[in-house]
Amino acid sequence: MTTNPTLADLADRANARRERPAYGHDALISCDRLVRVFSTDGVEVQALQGLDLLVREGELMALVGASGSGKSTLMNILAGLDTPTAGAARVAGRDLLAMTAGDRLAYRREVVGFVWQQTSRNLLPHLSAAQNVALPMQLAGGRRIRRRDRSERTLELLELLEVADCRDRRPHQMSGGQQQRVAIAVALANKPAVLLADEPTGELDSHTAEQVFAAFRTANERLGTTIVIVTHDQAVAGEVRRTVAIRDGRTSTEVLRRSQRDAATGHETVVAREYAMLDRAGRLQLPAEYTRALGMHDRVALELEADHIGVWPDDSEQRD
Repeated sequence: MTTNPTLADLADRANARRERPAYGHDALISCDRLVRVFSTDGVEVQALQGLDLLVREGELMALVGASGSGKSTLMNILAGLDTPTAGAARVAGRDLLAMTAGDRLAYRREVVGFVWQQTSRNLLPHLSAAQNVALPMQLAGGRRIRRRDRSERTLELLELLEVADCRDRRPHQMSGGQQQRVAIAVALANKPAVLLADEPTGELDSHTAEQVFAAFRTANERLGTTIVIVTHDQAVAGEVRRTVAIRDGRTSTEVLRRSQRDAATGHETVVAREYAMLDRAGRLQLPAEYTRALGMHDRVALELEADHIGVWPDDSEQRD
């Protein structure tokens, strides 16, 4: 006969394990209970409501969510374009809540690269592709880069992203896909620790979007750049190993993908598994389709088992 463990039993087991390191100690991006509140005409709107997120160095991942979920607010904070109201956020060792205006400018020039959805926002129209890529290096502040080194770096990036033939063209002389690949080169010019992209394929057809995503993958694999992409494109989200969904200002679910090879045939397939996210406050967002299917609302019943927690629809009326 087996009995369910008590809370004291579980506490003893937890204490017997080795003490866990601090939250996010080895992550390149660490968001801990991040809050962002906007005030408009005396009305406060919480765009982020205690969001937790960790991104490891070298990851290529996607953020997804409905309009108003908070994903663009999060990207603006990570890019140094906005400041959190509360919580903690660190990127490549920089504390985003403690930076001065000067620190923030240096951070945007040296630590993060950014690619916008609108191709017109990424490139200066009066400069050629090569001049656009070289410009961030010219503005690098204390990191003076010789003209010859700038030229070599520019050509390397344009060749890597397969737009070297556009080096002397201005943006209006390039297709949308070419403009976005040049924009990626611009974002990579100063060797950022993180490349952020907000709906970079939103204005492109599916074939061109595949080419642009291939450029992101090349930058990740060849340069080792950590890349976070906000996207509504399920084809793009399905190409990365990790997709994090944001709902109501918090991370809600996460899909992890891994390759699995059949021992008999040698055929390789990608296996995906979805996880619900448990935040630092112990809150759990169950997928909406799950709760609707079981008629869960307002409250649920929990049952502690030896190796899991059961979540059940409210049955209090049946018990009465």
